[in-house]
Amino acid sequence: MRPFLMRFLDDRSGATAIEYALIAAGIAMVMIAALQAVGTNTAGRLQPIATTIQNAGQ
Repeated sequence: MRPFLMRFLDDRSGATAIEYALIAAGIAMVMIAALQAVGTNTAGRLQPIATTIQNAGQ
């Protein structure tokens, strides 16, 4: 049992997977923030066009 426990404690492959997961989560957070900013900016630019089209139909 002791050799199994020592081999388990010396295994570092799980730490690498966790590091990659943290990097991926950080990249995802940056992408979400950037896409939200682009979406808000785009919606603000398209709103006057939508209002003009709506008023033209009345």
